[in-house]
Amino acid sequence: MRHRRWLTPLVLLGAFAMIAAACSNSTSAAGGSTSGGAAVDCNAAPGCVTVAAGAPIQIGTLLSVSGDNADLGNDSLYGVELGIDHLDGVFDGQAGQILNHPVQLQNEDDTCSAEGGQAGSTKLASNPDIVAVIGTSCSGAALGVADKTLGDKGIVLLSPSNTNPALTAPGTHNPYYFRTAHNDAIQGAVVADFAYQKLHAKTAATIHDESPYTEGLTTAFKNSFTAAAIGGQVVDEESIDSSQQSYTPVLTKIGQKSPDLLYGPDYTAECALILKQGRQVPGLANTAFMGSDGCYASNFIKLAGSAINGAYYSSPDLSAFDQKDFYTNEFLPAYKTLAGTAPISAFHAHAYDAVNLLAAAIEKAAVQNSDGSLTISRVALRDAVQSTTDFQGIVTKYTCSDTGDCATTVTIGVYQAPNLALEGGTGNGKPIFTETKTLQEALGTG
Repeated sequence: MRHRRWLTPLVLLGAFAMIAAACSNSTSAAGGSTSGGAAVDCNAAPGCVTVAAGAPIQIGTLLSVSGDNADLGNDSLYGVELGIDHLDGVFDGQAGQILNHPVQLQNEDDTCSAEGGQAGSTKLASNPDIVAVIGTSCSGAALGVADKTLGDKGIVLLSPSNTNPALTAPGTHNPYYFRTAHNDAIQGAVVADFAYQKLHAKTAATIHDESPYTEGLTTAFKNSFTAAAIGGQVVDEESIDSSQQSYTPVLTKIGQKSPDLLYGPDYTAECALILKQGRQVPGLANTAFMGSDGCYASNFIKLAGSAINGAYYSSPDLSAFDQKDFYTNEFLPAYKTLAGTAPISAFHAHAYDAVNLLAAAIEKAAVQNSDGSLTISRVALRDAVQSTTDFQGIVTKYTCSDTGDCATTVTIGVYQAPNLALEGGTGNGKPIFTETKTLQEALGTG
């Protein structure tokens, strides 16, 4: 991995001494405002962050960068680093700036788990100079964990790859949580449409690992597949323990129903085991296997081996990005220079877009003081992200909903392995099915 270390801690020892802590003891932005947000009262919780003249704006990342799901987090981290690189309008390996201030990353690992989300978010929340955090990779590291730990401190959390519907549902949404990733109400509906329209499936079984991501997707799929417009039947719903190495008993039980489709939108290692072991179950011999973007990583191709052939996977459609020419001709070459490979998972562009959306919000919320310092109200930054409208990214135009969904019109593609748009895939990497849905359509509210 060749991650750039923007402004490493040793280089920044002098700069850190110049950074004021959150200005909860100040009555207003010091030195007066020259541009950006209006002067703010920092006494009220959650206060402000003051960035001294010449000091960096500190942004955290909380991504899954180790273990079986490292491709998911590292892919997004490359996107973050490329977003910072391109703040000056060019991919040159040199970090750009926000409001004439360099950017400092504090990278933490969510380990794709609630425990990792808690540990990483606690570290980030303990740094009073963290302006915002890009993460998490996995919904289970965010839902009721990192979103709460950071939200309680008034720190914006902006995810490039969380997709669980509950994260942005009324009643469970934290007001400081946002995402550039799609809501799986959309992906579940597209998977159901594919199963019905292209596979002509009438019956399906689901299998999840009890994590918020996987359970959210199987629920979204079931809701759409069994709706009147399709009229499919979910004949079995199973869960697995991701710490186990044998899913054969569960798969054998599912095989007794001989479903047309087995939908297992799990994570990398579980997806590989489901395929390898499921291919050996006689009752599943005529069953189509399908997963989603939690499986969609180059490491999964290696783990699954030949068992992957013929299986289906849904993911953001990389060929349908709004800024396709920029993505193809500028972003992808820069990604390969940085990472040494083609993209290794599905959310690198969403992470790049998250950096730019956040940078625009910082520019809107920050007060530029006459001494060269910045004062950033945490509430003002949250409100600036919330008010994002028609922000053009690589993937789509982002307009943030009241509950934090910023990608409200999404194109999902279905790929048939091994023809995947990933390092280690073969063929042209084009989806065999694509569908664009709005969040309102997927939720049945529009």
